[in-house]
Amino acid sequence: MTRSEWVSTLPPWRRLLATFNWRPVYDIEQETEQLRMRSLESARRTKQLESEIEQLDIENRRLAALESKLDALLLSADSSSQTPPSTGSN
Repeated sequence: MTRSEWVSTLPPWRRLLATFNWRPVYDIEQETEQLRMRSLESARRTKQLESEIEQLDIENRRLAALESKLDALLLSADSSSQTPPSTGSN
């Protein structure tokens, strides 16, 4: 639909305003554009946060594995350093 066709569908008072290029929906269009930009930014931020969470999960698994290895090493060191109990013979 061309602009002139669109203007012809408007009521007379609105046609007059259209001749001055006055757009009562300008504020709505601006708000819509701002919401669209916020939505895109929000989607980008959500994707970034999901990526960071995934990386933290990987690092947590690595730390858990290292911690279990350290615990195993400490247990084996403790058991090898313990002296056998005395039998009571003099």
